[in-house]
Amino acid sequence: MKTRERILHKSLELFNELGEPNVTTLLISDELEISPGNLYYHFKSKIDILTELFDWYENEMSALLEVPDEPMDIEDQWFFLHLVFESIARYQFLYKDVVNVLARHDKLRLRFQRIITKKQKATLQVLNNLHQQGRLQANPSEITALSENIVLTATFWISYANVAKSQVDEMTLVQGVYQVISQVVPFLEGEQREMLEQLKNAYFR
Repeated sequence: MKTRERILHKSLELFNELGEPNVTTLLISDELEISPGNLYYHFKSKIDILTELFDWYENEMSALLEVPDEPMDIEDQWFFLHLVFESIARYQFLYKDVVNVLARHDKLRLRFQRIITKKQKATLQVLNNLHQQGRLQANPSEITALSENIVLTATFWISYANVAKSQVDEMTLVQGVYQVISQVVPFLEGEQREMLEQLKNAYFR
């Protein structure tokens, strides 16, 4: 792996572990056992590192949020949400203290807001597809509110888990996915509810 990539991967690891505000370029170079000058050759400042890591996150999340037009059942939704939560966990430093991080970086805040908008559109598309199939019994205002609640939960689940449990692991992601889908359950027909129960039992045993 080239030095530039090593710097990015180590920075991501440290940001996730310690929080982005607590990581300096000196710490990154020490962890990599390279000189500060070597790091400076590739990145002039920590914001340059942060911006490139955000590029990674934005590209990954944007690709995930391209929801296909084909109908999605509960199992498809579970898989889709799990992928979204995995991406969030990979860049969890953005979510653990999202208000603070974005308040200090205006350009990233605007880009993050665009991702939130994409999440809302993708969620609405999934819910409307379910409604058109007759699997989701909800009126337009309920679908809009449900979409907002789902995006809210997905966005702040990592922050909540970090405060409540002091760790983010695989089970945290599964619980987050289940928490999101559980909000949809009251609007589902019996067969879809049963499938959700089976998925829950498969993942939580």
